Amino acid sequence: MPEAKQTILIVDDTETNIDILLDILNAYDIVVAIDGHSALEIASEDNPDLILLDIMMPDMDGYEVCRRLKNMSHTKDIPVIFVTANTDEDSIERAYEVGGIDYVTKPFKPRELTARVKTQIKLKNLLSDLNFIASYDYLTKVYNRRKFFELANKMFVEEKDNLYAVMIDIDKFKRINDTYGHPIGDEVIKSVATTIKECISEDDLFARIGGEEFAIICHCNSQEEIVQKNEFIRQSIEKLEVNVDKETVVKFTISNGIAEANSDTDTLDSLLKRADAALYEAKGAGRNRVVFRS
Repeated sequence: MPEAKQTILIVDDTETNIDILLDILNAYDIVVAIDGHSALEIASEDNPDLILLDIMMPDMDGYEVCRRLKNMSHTKDIPVIFVTANTDEDSIERAYEVGGIDYVTKPFKPRELTARVKTQIKLKNLLSDLNFIASYDYLTKVYNRRKFFELANKMFVEEKDNLYAVMIDIDKFKRINDTYGHPIGDEVIKSVATTIKECISEDDLFARIGGEEFAIICHCNSQEEIVQKNEFIRQSIEKLEVNVDKETVVKFTISNGIAEANSDTDTLDSLLKRADAALYEAKGAGRNRVVFRS
């Protein structure tokens, strides 16, 4: 399957300039806006890989468009290259001050423009890859331990009411690795992570925090609801199978420990410790079960 083309948003109120840019950048998917308000709307909805932004436009100039883009969480990371006939130092300095990442002057030099566009898209992709590595577990593609604690602490501080912590562990995982090898063990971990992610809400914070250990921080309306939610997860995992070969499949289970934040829960760590204690209680009671620790 061919790679998807990167998308570039061209923002310019002059039809001639747009036609020139469309011709030079024909290797990309191009979206066009002819004013600042349209540019902000398109950038928010389409999330382009790069924006080529004219400075001199009616109603809202390019500086203001860029400033607003950089103030919105969902568009702040889109690189902006200013395109303009202005070559004075004040204009160039202001372009960088409002968040522009590069500056191209008119009339356009096709090779220079193409090279600058390629460079900025390559840098954006590299930064995206680095951000993914920093925040996500390489095997399961869910949040890693570092990102989990960063986001979980924020949830704990902002809204502790009806907040629950869940610790999950794959039962007898060492035996799976020892019997079938680490590649099969990895498949088991990925299957568990994928299934849990499908069972929870998008608002729930879910991460792999250790080898075969996972954690969830979420809001629920009641203890009954959080227990039912985890029973559904446990039962879903119990139905899974991983193929070793044509004749052999591996079945596996998980144990879940749950704790609720209350007036005595002064830190996230104390909440997680209670959930962890509930997990060990589930393990000690025979595994493949959900235990709520009040």
